[in-house]
This record gives sequence, structure tokens and C-alpha cells, in this order.
Amino acid sequence: MQAYIDAVTRFIFIEDPPQKSDVIFLPGSTRPQHTHLAAQLYREGFAPYILPSGLHAKAQSRFDGDPRFPSEWACMHHLLREDGVPESAILREDKATFTWENALFSRDVLADAGFPVSSAILCCKAAHARRALFYYEAAMPDIHFCVVPYAEPGVSRHDWFTNEKGRRTVLGEVQRMGAQVADIFEAAMTASEEGGTHA
Repeated sequence: MQAYIDAVTRFIFIEDPPQKSDVIFLPGSTRPQHTHLAAQLYREGFAPYILPSGLHAKAQSRFDGDPRFPSEWACMHHLLREDGVPESAILREDKATFTWENALFSRDVLADAGFPVSSAILCCKAAHARRALFYYEAAMPDIHFCVVPYAEPGVSRHDWFTNEKGRRTVLGEVQRMGAQVADIFEAAMTASEEGGTHA
């Protein structure tokens, strides 16, 4: 059993030391911790811009976090401003409904702004790190990413296997790395074969 736990842990959990970068990416979430972490990295001078991304979860018809805000982006924007990040440093992507869209639409925001990026920090939940990095690297293969995650107690690399919530969360990520990635890959291949743009 320990070998199985170790293999899943190595696969799902990615963590790098923060590096000086061009931008910090924030995939959408209803929880504030990775947003506070991004603000801290900004204040410490690791990147001059932060790009939060998200409308709401695909399974929801609306943002189901803090009811004061209409979207994940609006909530993260508020938290960043409260944490001292200036308006001029916060970019905007407020249409994405799942992680692949977070990556694609964030790429488009940078392209539309003519914003050159060669390096980026990806702030996300620790258990989400593998899938988030997979999508952001696939959408922006020319960017060097470092992953600086927030580890939620009970869902960290050290204790996920010790409780039901941790096991459900982490093993759910393993499942999504199969089923969700396969669906997106097949859709991209079909579009390419039909002469569409390969995402």
C-alpha cells in the first residue's frame, strides 16, 4: 500500500521554489488561500503581474462562493486588492469554467494585450497542481512554469491518504487526469483533422 501512496503522491503533487517570473497565474477557485499566496509572491517581487481566471465551475450555473461577487475572477480580484496588490498589476479573465479554459483564455488575454511572457508562476491548490500544470503547459508550451501551491490541511502530500476527504480529492484528480484529459485531447484532434485550430 505504501508504494501505491508514494506513486500517487509523486504524480499529483508538484511544488517548486518560487522563481522570478513575468506573471503569476491563478486558476479559478472558491477558496482564497492560493489568491493570498499569489499576493504574497507579488509583494515579495517574484512577478509584476497576476492573472486570475474564472467565471464559475462548469457544473454550476453561477459562482457559488462569496455572494458579494459574480465570478471567481471578481472574488480573487477583491482579495488581491485587499492584500495590497495594485489595480495596475491585476489582469482579467472572467469567462473560464474549468481548468483547461483557465489556461486557454489566460493565454488569449496575454496575446490580446501583446504581453510577452517567457516565465510564469502557477498558484493553485496542491492537489490540483498536476492537472493545472498539464493544461497551462499545453496551452502555453513556450512558457517556463514553476508551481507554487497552497497545501490544504488534510489534502497535502503528507496526509491526503489519512482521511476520506483527502483520498476523495486526490484520487478524483487521478481520475480527471484520465477522463477529462482524454476528452479534451480527442476534441482537439477532431478539430485538427477537420481543419480547425488545434488548441
